[in-house]
Amino acid sequence: MTPETIEGYDVRLRPCHLGDVPEMVAGCADPETRRFMPLLPDPYDADAARWWITEGAPAAWAAGGAAYTIADPATDRLLGSIGLTRLSAERATYEIGYWVGPAARGRGVATAATQLLTERAFAAGAARLELLTRVDNVASQRIALGCGYRHEGVRRAAGADGDGVRQDLIAWVRLADDPPGPVARLLPDLPDGRLTDGVVTLRPVEPADTDALFRLHSLPEVVANRVPPVAPQRAALARRCRLAASRWLAGEAADLAILDAATGAVVGGCALFYDEPATGQAMVGYSLLPEARGRGLAARTVRLVSGWAFGVGVARLWAGTRPDNVASQRVLERAGFRREGLLRGRLPGPDGGRVDSVVYGRLATDED
Repeated sequence: MTPETIEGYDVRLRPCHLGDVPEMVAGCADPETRRFMPLLPDPYDADAARWWITEGAPAAWAAGGAAYTIADPATDRLLGSIGLTRLSAERATYEIGYWVGPAARGRGVATAATQLLTERAFAAGAARLELLTRVDNVASQRIALGCGYRHEGVRRAAGADGDGVRQDLIAWVRLADDPPGPVARLLPDLPDGRLTDGVVTLRPVEPADTDALFRLHSLPEVVANRVPPVAPQRAALARRCRLAASRWLAGEAADLAILDAATGAVVGGCALFYDEPATGQAMVGYSLLPEARGRGLAARTVRLVSGWAFGVGVARLWAGTRPDNVASQRVLERAGFRREGLLRGRLPGPDGGRVDSVVYGRLATDED
């Protein structure tokens, strides 16, 4: 690629120049930019911006990559920056990265710039582009999906923050011969961000749910039905809540908080795991805090999740219970699931033993 101006999707990508210094300083000093780009100079001042424009960006071009200013086509003022790092000349593989200043966020600027540079890179001979995001950078993960990049996995400790602490990064990849357009998601967003029947409400799990879910999953009767049946560490529950949005976008699981619709209080948790996308099968699990039990909320939850899952393409749902968990079996039956059999010794039990599992299933074609 050569440092020439390109335009499309209502953005302009052009080489950096010294007139960009004020906007570059404002953008790179912004706390949200720094949160996801912790290795930027601190403080980020005019000297740092001038170094990038006169030395850093030219070095990126000289190494076979690219370094563009994202500019407003009408004013030519900087909105952000985007570039390519050549990972392997032999394999024609590059990493794409960007940042967008506060004034340009929420306007589709990053998506437009990523799409434009992706197309130009493939036209110039790239075979594979990688976009790496932090696990909590949900906005960038949505941009990746919107630009046709597919979830490829987690690179453990592939990044670092300013204190040298290693961070996992998620790899999103697009190939030159991938079909155009956004990636179809296995698990789309909930309509209006939640499901409700007026009595119970389900919404995606958030980091603020950590305390409630830790309390829930530490209850002895809930621990007994965990796999394995071990009480969780609070740090593990906090990580689960922090990664819930990312796992949803990747199509792995829809992790939901169960709320009392009248009070808005979190009263339990429910998760749909897309365990067999190739066959259209997903598993559902749920649990309630003691004060919410005996009110029919669990069956309402399962019915809500089932209706949404079948509506987004899941063909079969299943759930398993311990043979002695009669209450959960009744919940499933009230939610339209049928008992299908018993799997001997399917689950790890306490003290190294094995526990049977009673399997229930429901098909999208089953009648209520």
